[in-house]
Amino acid sequence: MYILGVSCFYHDSSACILKDGEIIAAAAEERFTRKKHDIDFPINSIRFCLEHAGIGIGDVDHVAFYEKPLQKFERLLHQYLETFPRSWVSFCSSMPVWINERLRIPRLMRKRAKYKGDICFIEHHMCHAASSFFVSPYKEAAILTIDGVGEWATTTLGFAQGNEIELRQQIRFPHSIGLLYSAVTAHLGFKVNNSEYKVMGLSPYGDMDRKKNPYYRKLLEDVIDVKPDGSFALNMDYFVYHQKMRMVSKKFIREFGPIRKRSEEVTKRHMDIAAALQMVTEDVIMKLLDHLHIMTKCDTLCMAGGVALNSVMNGKILRNTPFKRMFIQPAAGDGGTSLGAALYLYHSVLGRERGYVQSHSYFGPAYSREEIKAFLKENGIKHSEFKSEKELISKTARLLAEDNVIGWFQGRMEWGPRALGSRSILASPMKESMKDVLNLKVKHREKFRPFAPVVCVEDASKYFECDLPIPAPADFMLMVYPIKRAKRREIPAVVHVDGSGRLQTIRKGQNPLYYGLIKEFGRITKTPILVNTSFNIRGEPIIISPFYAYRCMMGTGIDCLVMDRFLIRRDDNPQDMWDSEAYAKD
Repeated sequence: MYILGVSCFYHDSSACILKDGEIIAAAAEERFTRKKHDIDFPINSIRFCLEHAGIGIGDVDHVAFYEKPLQKFERLLHQYLETFPRSWVSFCSSMPVWINERLRIPRLMRKRAKYKGDICFIEHHMCHAASSFFVSPYKEAAILTIDGVGEWATTTLGFAQGNEIELRQQIRFPHSIGLLYSAVTAHLGFKVNNSEYKVMGLSPYGDMDRKKNPYYRKLLEDVIDVKPDGSFALNMDYFVYHQKMRMVSKKFIREFGPIRKRSEEVTKRHMDIAAALQMVTEDVIMKLLDHLHIMTKCDTLCMAGGVALNSVMNGKILRNTPFKRMFIQPAAGDGGTSLGAALYLYHSVLGRERGYVQSHSYFGPAYSREEIKAFLKENGIKHSEFKSEKELISKTARLLAEDNVIGWFQGRMEWGPRALGSRSILASPMKESMKDVLNLKVKHREKFRPFAPVVCVEDASKYFECDLPIPAPADFMLMVYPIKRAKRREIPAVVHVDGSGRLQTIRKGQNPLYYGLIKEFGRITKTPILVNTSFNIRGEPIIISPFYAYRCMMGTGIDCLVMDRFLIRRDDNPQDMWDSEAYAKD
């Protein structure tokens, strides 16, 4: 049985396909269109999923959609009427796309994808819950989903067992931790639904003392009312996202200062606001989780929703709540709801037994050795070829040990927002200066942004103060842990300002080539850790194909590209034909 899951029209459109309950292929539309967080109908992702499964659209048994559009439309009409006439401009802006597209999903599926069957519409937060629980290794789990907003819900708490998920409690729009985080993100001069992780990365530069940070107290006293059980309500005098095309009100600006322009320097005030926001978010989530544990009496937790991508918060959950085990699906945001919709239809609607556990995230497109070789030859790109996998690992590890920055393009592209060793930029973590090299010459991004360490799972506890046994979300770069003080001088390029690192662990069975490279680098340098950052520059999606991999190298400070068994050196090839200066612009 084939089930196609689809999500679109909010952010991070995507598609996935299941065969008898197992993930066959999944991809975000942005990777194909090169429009970051693309919201459009994911026709390219759908075509890829069908092609990889080796079927046509007529072979698809069911299609599942990630929300109930009529319920969402009802909520929009309600908020526009409630805030009229202030909402008039927002109403006029949003109605055409709703009438022409978002309320006509069956028509779009027939017209764009040529699908003529029925479509199952599933509630947004149920899709989040299903995306995590049904691919977890657990038979039962407490459920927390938390994001900006679905139809009405912004936060849900529930319990899952076997094939059933029950969402027992919810917090409804406009009260939302996700929207609070996005509102502050906008206030700090970053893009909403794009740069919340930048605010998370900025927060340790601010005052993380709850007693001394004035913005923390102001948030808790005036902006958000948090109850002991974690339920909360926002003071809507500080926000206008429910009635206008912007996030914060004049009152918020009076209390927290002017909105930062993107060209302006990040100051101590901005850092303290980011720190206050992160602390408030953690306080709310920990209280919610304490309440959830009491409600479900279950020691296992599954989380999803955009807030579940907050890896700083995630790294504190098992130490600060009663939960003993946890699972977070790597595409925890809206991009992963296409998977959740398909899984919910298969298991809960159709009643099919569970048996599949997601152990990796490599579900995107791959390119064969012949395709890559043809690309190199057709474009006259100078390269050499490794004779064996052993030679590839040995020489690449040596290049990394010599402080070369490597573009790493191997196998199937990752599913989700993190590069996990398939479309990655790799470097040595052993010099402090590597941070500036990567931020300024390669990624073209803000200097305060940290880089993630990747380590084989059996070596992780030597360097990190991590939960043991190491939870599966660490494999997907979803956990931040303190780096042991004695090890920080050894790996300065991955130590954030607060002494932490956003850990990725790798197990041999997940990606043997990647695992082998890290082990070989450790054999050469006695430090079995690499810097892993996504293969892209700021403002662009992660690269998908050999063309974009090569163009990214030629437009940045990447020294070498290792693509399948081919080594391409930047200095061996002319740069003018790839318009590298234009590519490097944000």
